[in-house]
Amino acid sequence: MRAVIQRVTSASVTGTAPSHSLILQKLKLDIVNQNQISRIGKGLCVLVGIGTDDTIKEMNYIINKILSIRLFPSSKDIGEENDSIEREDQVQKEWKQSIRDINGEILIGNKSSIHLLAKTKKGNKPDFHKAMKTESSKTMYEELIRSIKMSYSEDLIKEGQFGAMMQVQICNDGPVTMIIDTVDTQ
Repeated sequence: MRAVIQRVTSASVTGTAPSHSLILQKLKLDIVNQNQISRIGKGLCVLVGIGTDDTIKEMNYIINKILSIRLFPSSKDIGEENDSIEREDQVQKEWKQSIRDINGEILIGNKSSIHLLAKTKKGNKPDFHKAMKTESSKTMYEELIRSIKMSYSEDLIKEGQFGAMMQVQICNDGPVTMIIDTVDTQ
């Protein structure tokens, strides 16, 4: 399982423009109208990729990382600017708090699951063989959402629509982007 975690000041998920409807129907992708599906303020935008070999163990590892990784400065360090402070000290202050510590929101998207696990080693066309099949992936994604809501706060977790082509808009803060991969833990 792989997660791309981005620290954001805001993020939203909107349905795809109607001009893409015929293409999406041919690709057998769900079409979501142009209405906004979800929106968050300060927090994390997380794109999750679910692989063929992923289990509850990998899912729990990813959830723990999402909730525990320290990507935010402490509130007392925000706005503290002192020219005499070394650059290294300023960088150290950047990584003090987790999403739990700041009580931030989390927007989780899944459509990237196919794209996050695509390989382009041979040629230029992405190979999606490592991505979990749709039905199994949907079950795992729904369990991930349920589990992270139970572990954190149901009100602070927002999501996209599974299997739909959507537009994700983010205002990346920093920018800070981390990739967590359960393959690295084996």
